[in-house]
Amino acid sequence: MTRLVLLGGGHAHALVLLKLRKFIAKHLEVTLVTPSPLHTYSGMVPGIVAGHYASAVAQIDLARLAQGASAELIQGRAVQIDPAAKRMVLANGATLAYDVLSLNLGSLPEYGGVAGALEQAIAAKPFEGFLALWRDLLENGPRAPRIAVVGAGAGGVELAMAMQYALASRGSGGLVVIYADKNVFTLKVAPRIAAALQRLGVELRPAMPVSALEPGPTVVSPAGSERFDAVFWATGAAPLPMLRESGLMTDARGYVRVNANLQSVSHPDVFAAGDTASPAGATLPKSGVHAVRQGAVLADNLQRVVRGTALLDYVAQKASLSLISCGEKYAIASRGDWSAEGAWAWWWKDWLDQRWIRQFR
Repeated sequence: MTRLVLLGGGHAHALVLLKLRKFIAKHLEVTLVTPSPLHTYSGMVPGIVAGHYASAVAQIDLARLAQGASAELIQGRAVQIDPAAKRMVLANGATLAYDVLSLNLGSLPEYGGVAGALEQAIAAKPFEGFLALWRDLLENGPRAPRIAVVGAGAGGVELAMAMQYALASRGSGGLVVIYADKNVFTLKVAPRIAAALQRLGVELRPAMPVSALEPGPTVVSPAGSERFDAVFWATGAAPLPMLRESGLMTDARGYVRVNANLQSVSHPDVFAAGDTASPAGATLPKSGVHAVRQGAVLADNLQRVVRGTALLDYVAQKASLSLISCGEKYAIASRGDWSAEGAWAWWWKDWLDQRWIRQFR
């Protein structure tokens, strides 16, 4: 009996479960371990915040997918991985053994040692908890809330614009402020982002790193202290400490080093994809785009390793399409040196997102 354990319910493992429905293999036992039976597709989160989608539209029913793949679902969280013994320890103290392990655990917010951030900020991930707190702020918070978003990457600016649009849509006012320690956009895209923020009324504080968060919550920066009704943390990604502690080979930051087959370079019976993985010889941004594309290769390779056949390589695109939603049904599209914007770009993004999520229904 080959025991295949899928640890984490991210984009890649959703695709693995989808493809396992048609995979027939004797003596194969599949287990999915994930904290939640539902997975929210990251690409549609700004649309949920803005009010364009209901949460259910962007959710993947992992329990139903697992059932269709004849996989056991364990709703829980791993706290330790022992690749030498081929087992893991769950938060409830139970142990789970495996023959082949696949990791698709996502990432944590990067707090960067900012004092008070963990206690005072609302993390943008995991999305389920973030969306619940966002809804609570809209329903039970001040009528015209002052909101700070820390982080001005694609995720941060999308959330800020979606929040400002949602506040404006209900006619109650409110202000969203972005604290940015650096510019992460290309020279072609940055002016478009700045214009979109200005059009919506989002205040951008450039070159303004947050040094601390104090009760209130209060943001402390080089400009002084400023109080808000809520602070949302949308900075870069950080790896789960459990990965480095496991004994799996990791990169300098702590993500699992994988080869072109998405196998751990130190333990070939362990695979990793999405934010969890760090491909050897490549530097990929932590985004759902790569998780989705890696998921297709991962699904094939997990079947191939069970059959004992040659594995496939994952080849990342040199330049991927970026579609940044701007609160309203308007988006900025870019790829390499090309960029454009308009309502058509939002509908293009909507079509791509809806097409991807529809396959899981």
